[in-house]
Amino acid sequence: MIPRRLSALLLAAPLALALTACGGSGSAEPSNPAPSGPVSPTGFTVGYDVKAYNFSWNPSTNATRYELFEDPDGATGSQPEVQIGGALTNTAYAHSLTSQLLQERVNASYRVRACDASGCGAFTAALVPDLTKSIGQIEPNHTGLSARWGSSVALSADGSTLAVGASDDSSSATGINGDATNTAAPGSGAVVVFVRSGGSWIQQAYIKASNTASYTLFGFSVALSADGNTLAVGSIWERGGATGINGDQRDTSKPGSPGAAYVFTRSTNQWTQQAYVKPSNTGVAQSFGWSVALAADGNTLAVSAVGESSNATGIHGDQTNSMMPTAGAVYVFSRFENTWSQQAYVKASNTEQTPEYVTIPGFTNVIANAQQFGTSLALSADGNMLAVGAPGERSAATGVDGNQADRSANRAGAVYLFTRSSSVWSQQAYIKASNTDASDFFGYRLALPGNGATLAVSALGEASKATGIQGVQSDNSAQGAGAAYVYTRGSSGWSQQAYIKASNTDTGDVFGNALALSFDGNTLAVGAPQEASSATGINGDQTDNTVWQAGAAYVYRRDGSTWSQRAYVKPGSTKRSLAFGRTLALSADGHTLAVGADNQYDGALYLY
Repeated sequence: MIPRRLSALLLAAPLALALTACGGSGSAEPSNPAPSGPVSPTGFTVGYDVKAYNFSWNPSTNATRYELFEDPDGATGSQPEVQIGGALTNTAYAHSLTSQLLQERVNASYRVRACDASGCGAFTAALVPDLTKSIGQIEPNHTGLSARWGSSVALSADGSTLAVGASDDSSSATGINGDATNTAAPGSGAVVVFVRSGGSWIQQAYIKASNTASYTLFGFSVALSADGNTLAVGSIWERGGATGINGDQRDTSKPGSPGAAYVFTRSTNQWTQQAYVKPSNTGVAQSFGWSVALAADGNTLAVSAVGESSNATGIHGDQTNSMMPTAGAVYVFSRFENTWSQQAYVKASNTEQTPEYVTIPGFTNVIANAQQFGTSLALSADGNMLAVGAPGERSAATGVDGNQADRSANRAGAVYLFTRSSSVWSQQAYIKASNTDASDFFGYRLALPGNGATLAVSALGEASKATGIQGVQSDNSAQGAGAAYVYTRGSSGWSQQAYIKASNTDTGDVFGNALALSFDGNTLAVGAPQEASSATGINGDQTDNTVWQAGAAYVYRRDGSTWSQRAYVKPGSTKRSLAFGRTLALSADGHTLAVGADNQYDGALYLY
């Protein structure tokens, strides 16, 4: 198992997930005033695959083709019924739901009719599939990865490549597709890559560090390029003392978890390690690799080290001192012709450190009151914008570019935005919540869309009892409920666009423990791993509160500048301490959502 000291470094590090098949409108009936074709097919049924329905029916006498229709939102909805699959000559049809999130087909109904040269006959009765049965639950080929399975997750832009971390994996294997069955290196960690094939997900690679060792937590963080061919992996307790790229991995002169990152590339379905990445100032207890982010082309990599201890500020400051333990730092690397090099050493503009340990009610872990700059990272698609979260920052300022020197709101949190021009980085904005308060941990998670013009930030300790969008922010009666904030960049700079809460806000739910944005910035997914409803599937009963730390995820959409909640998401089977929503990822097109549940003993990963 993972030693307890990890929990003292941050609140709830993302740690778990897994995927197998779970599974509107108007009644604008196709024009067919007097059915004259073959009789209606009998035996119209449906089977399930991951985000797919498998329809079948019995043949009708003299039928030459069949027509299958979908009513996307059911008989009471407003969307028109549409034909799917074209003219079908077989009596079965596999209908993929990958072109939208499952929530878009909650009430969908289907019917089929037989046709011949004279026309088409009557429809079958409408069939409403059980959408819950098409929820995917993905698992590795071997059972040893169950603990902390889904501790991190990433999707390619089209949602067809999935990387899942299992930071508590115990195999002593190294490299690609080694022996996953042994348990000689507890806590060494692993990453498994899956690819989508039709309605199924196939394991493509089982990936380990090139220098596997016990309790190094390889897979603590992961990131994929847009095409899924470049993978970055963080290993926060790796013990190498090397600096820079591809240093001596046998050097274990820094036993106090300096950390490392690894870059892997895929060519013709084969994965290989491209780089072993260390910071330019490797030191004890840095936890380098805490968070990793890749640009769309995979040529820019950002890696954080939340335990880094320099008192430097800004870009390329003095890396050599250790005057502010756990202040945190971020390192930017660039790839040119398959060779990586460090481009920038990035610190907060108000670097600080004030040791203190606190707990959040309802949460079992402990967080150190250090700035922890780099707890979360995000890059724009072109890699020219970098967002960095520091949930331990303690200014009481609100909004954008306020007073950074204030120190009156411990653990309020902040986000820093940096931009790159001709390989030179500079800070663009210092962002705070509109309702800054102590112990809100603003900046715990964040996300950027492709163009970097929208920013989503979570504050999992935020305490308002408000629900929905733009509620009352001044209320402080639900400690640890959590909130998300959306900012947009206009001609005059950054401004807050939305204050987002769960539709069933409750104390200790830690809404915002995970979040993700689609490429266009119009779809937002938020995880709340301590939400306690017993509901299953999509849009179930949110009012129940009987299953402790079952977890939930929420999906929001932006229309113009207005946000609204579109789905309340639960697994196909809910249970106590599942922690569903601890981690999540959203494909660039917003059509695939992966949600992790990092239960310590049997983590899971779900696909919607």
